[in-house]
Amino acid sequence: MTMIKRSLRLFTASLLLIALAGCGQGEAVTDASQYISEIENISIPDDVKIIGFGEATHGNIEFQTLKKDLFEAMIKNEHVQVFVLEGDFGGAQQINQFILKGIGTAEEAIKALDYGIYQTEQMVELVQWMHDYNLAVEEQDKIYFYGNDMQRYDYSKKGLLDYYTDVHAGNAEKFKAELKHISNKTMRELSNNQLTELDKTIDTIIEDLQSNREAYEKKSSKDAFSFAAQYAQIMKQRTQLFLNDGNYMNLRDEYLAENLQWIVEYEATKGHDKVFMSAHNGHIEKTSATMAGYQSMGQYLNEQYKDQYFAIGTDFVKNTFQAQNGSGERKEYTIEHHNALVDAFSEVNDTIFYVDFEHASQSEELASILSKSQRMGNVGDDFRPWYKLTQMLYTIKMTPVEAYDGLIVVQEATPTKIID
Repeated sequence: MTMIKRSLRLFTASLLLIALAGCGQGEAVTDASQYISEIENISIPDDVKIIGFGEATHGNIEFQTLKKDLFEAMIKNEHVQVFVLEGDFGGAQQINQFILKGIGTAEEAIKALDYGIYQTEQMVELVQWMHDYNLAVEEQDKIYFYGNDMQRYDYSKKGLLDYYTDVHAGNAEKFKAELKHISNKTMRELSNNQLTELDKTIDTIIEDLQSNREAYEKKSSKDAFSFAAQYAQIMKQRTQLFLNDGNYMNLRDEYLAENLQWIVEYEATKGHDKVFMSAHNGHIEKTSATMAGYQSMGQYLNEQYKDQYFAIGTDFVKNTFQAQNGSGERKEYTIEHHNALVDAFSEVNDTIFYVDFEHASQSEELASILSKSQRMGNVGDDFRPWYKLTQMLYTIKMTPVEAYDGLIVVQEATPTKIID
C-alpha cells in the first residue's frame, strides 16, 4: 500500500512539474507598443495571393468576430473579394447563394456547413454582413464565399446531381440511384466494401465528366462544369479519408491545400488575384509544428506559393471558450496562457492588436523573441478538463517567425454560444 501511495505521489508531482513547465510569464518589452497596429490598418505585401488567418481557438467570440474585421480590412486595403472558410465546400456554396442572390436566410445558410463551431451569432452576423455588402456595391465589387473542406457529402452530392439533371438526364437518374445511400447521416455507417464501391462510382463520374466536357459545357457553361467536377472531387476526397483512416489528418490537410488551390485558380479567371483563408492555427501555420505529425495545409501552401502565401496567426492570454468534451456535449473551459512573444506586449493597453513580424524585427529584442521556439495557443473543438494540466495539450511549440508572418493577440477571449 505504501508503494502505491508513493507511486501516486510521484505521478502527481510529475504532472505538476509538467503543468508548471513553460507557464512562467515572460518579460514586457519597453517599446513594444511601437510595433503594433489596429486590425483595420493591416497591410499585406503586393505580391501575396493567399492571406491565411488562423484561430487559436474555435469557440471564442473574439476569434470569430475577427473573421469579419480582418476580411473587411482586406477588402478595403488589399481589394480582396474572396473569403474561404475551413468548412464544407458544398455547404459553403449555400452561403454563397445567400450573399449573392439572397436565397434563404443567414441562419439557414450557416446550417448548411453542418459544423457546430459555426452555428453561432457571430457567423450569422458575418454572413448577413456579406449579403448586405453585396447589395450596396456594383457587380464587379461583389464578394464571394467558399469552403475548402471535404468532410461532408450532402451538398456536393446535390450540386453534382443537379448538374447532371441539366446536362444528361439519364446519368442523373443512374448516379442518383448509385449514390442514394450516401449522406452525412449514413456516411459513418458505411462498410469498407461500400466505401470501395462508392469510390469506384465516383471515379466513373469523374471519368464521364472528363470525357464529355465539351458536350456538357455546351449544355451548361464552363463555370457550371468546373463546379460539378469539383463537387465530384470533394466526394472522392471524403471517401478516401474513410478508406485511409490511419492517414486521415495528413490527407485532410493535403486536400485542404488542393481545394484552396482550385479556388485560387478559379477566381483568378474572374480577375480576383487575392484570397482570404480562415482556418485553425494548426492548418494555417507553415511549419507543421503539431505533435500529431502531419504536414499542415500552411506548409503545403508555403512550399507552393512561397512569398505569395502570408500567414497571420492568433494567440491569447486569458481565454474562456466552449468546446466538445469528447461525448459531443459542449462545455465552457478557462485557461491562462503565457509565452515570451505574447508577454513581450503585456504592457500594451489594447485588448486586440496586430504584430507584423517584419516590422517588429526592427527591434533587436523582439527579433530575438520571434526567432525562439515557444508554445503558442492551439485549442481545437475537443477539450477535456484534464487538458489544463499541461500546456502541451492546448498549445503548439513553434518558432513564430517561421510559422507566421504576423500575429493578432487577444488579451481576453470569451465563449461563443451555439444556436439551436
